[in-house]
Amino acid sequence: MKILMVAPESVPFIKVGGLADAVGALSRSLSSRGHDVRIVLPKYHHLKHFESASPSEDPYLCVRLGVENAYAHIWETIYPDSSARVYFIEYEMFFGSGDVYCGPSGSELDNGYRFGFLSRAALDLCEHLQWFPDIVHCHDWTTGLVPAFLNTLDFNTNLGRAASVLTVHNLQHQGYCPENVLKYTGIPQSLFREDGFESYGQVNLLKGGLYHSTKITTVSPSYATEIQTDRYGCGLESVIRFRSADLIGVINGIDLLEWNSRTDPNIQKNFSAENLSGKAICKNDLQKICGLNEDADCPLFVIVSRLYEQKGLDLFIAVADRLMEETSMQVAVVGTGEAELEQAFLRLEKRYPGRFATMLEFDNALAHKMIAGGDFLLMPSRFEPCGLSQMYAMQYGTIPVVRETGGLIDSVRVCPENWSEGTGFSFPKVDPDQLYQSVHAACQYFSKDKAGIRAMQINGMTEDFSWTVSAQKYEQLYAWSMESRANAFV
Repeated sequence: MKILMVAPESVPFIKVGGLADAVGALSRSLSSRGHDVRIVLPKYHHLKHFESASPSEDPYLCVRLGVENAYAHIWETIYPDSSARVYFIEYEMFFGSGDVYCGPSGSELDNGYRFGFLSRAALDLCEHLQWFPDIVHCHDWTTGLVPAFLNTLDFNTNLGRAASVLTVHNLQHQGYCPENVLKYTGIPQSLFREDGFESYGQVNLLKGGLYHSTKITTVSPSYATEIQTDRYGCGLESVIRFRSADLIGVINGIDLLEWNSRTDPNIQKNFSAENLSGKAICKNDLQKICGLNEDADCPLFVIVSRLYEQKGLDLFIAVADRLMEETSMQVAVVGTGEAELEQAFLRLEKRYPGRFATMLEFDNALAHKMIAGGDFLLMPSRFEPCGLSQMYAMQYGTIPVVRETGGLIDSVRVCPENWSEGTGFSFPKVDPDQLYQSVHAACQYFSKDKAGIRAMQINGMTEDFSWTVSAQKYEQLYAWSMESRANAFV
């Protein structure tokens, strides 16, 4: 298949969040399976690993906008360790300064124009190259105009035969922008309606994309179910229910080249499911780094997270004193975020010296050490579309304690009748007492059943969270999408 990925970010070039990991890893996996994959990204001024890129053979791209044509410059390279080709759209006005989701003006107000330009440029690039995809895979609100272009301006062209797939990585972010964005990009004004892009008198890029895409995915099966409810639908639940027959959840994989306990250069001692001895060395190393008591027998909980309300960390803070007083647990926290949560964690560190460590920073090497050295990973998220840290943790024999939501419950196997048959612990409600009970149970099990803990560690380490599994599911989705799109021309 010929697959075009259109996205605002992708590792290793630019990363704000998990979307970048997904775009890069999925593209590489699909490429390794024989597909012709092309990725289109903006050429931001602060890209990493851009030195391998060079101007395209014919580098001047005419971008057909609604108000007038614009001209962009095309750069290209090969995605690392793959045959996938990456194209960067250089357009100084929108991407020459600012940040990924914050334009040159220093605000988000330009984003409709910026990513509308990217959406049109990605399709015009295909025409420019005379390369016509079978699938155009769009990622989040930033690419919501692409399916609408394919259904209108490009419908009767070679491009119009392509099926569109829109992946919702996080429904909270929807891309509100002025109505004039449609005129600027050339989208017919008739699409500014309730069953299109209109929402509260503005353009909602994600909403329009949901209506116009051939198929819709989210990043876990449970999240696909959750976003059809009033609680998690972020105001778009009726749209998603309307499109539910075309919606599936495919859980993200993880990059096993980077997150591999056998080969990770960031950790003190490599280890495997066959030989876990190195994990104890990693735990001792983490305790030294964090200033914790060097005690192999106490359960060490790690929190590797952005410190925001969404992550449910306030639930833990509410019961932290009870847990610290009633168990022998240690806690190590790394991350940054809301000032109130940061200060709460610093207070806990002060109250429990040698048992509680708070590091208000994010460092990738330290994150690897945390994941490798912990006994448990705490992820009490209010919602979590997919989540990656719980999968990283299991690959390193670190047992996740999670709230039952989204990708957390899809990836963590919980067996309360016999904990040793599972891979983690969980609790159902956004409730501090339920978190307390789950963490307390984990601490007790750690103290009483070392063989059971070892079994849980091995279970997690032998789970297959590779992108190969996810790529196979996307191949099936793409075939289904192409069949549906073909029916539009019958």
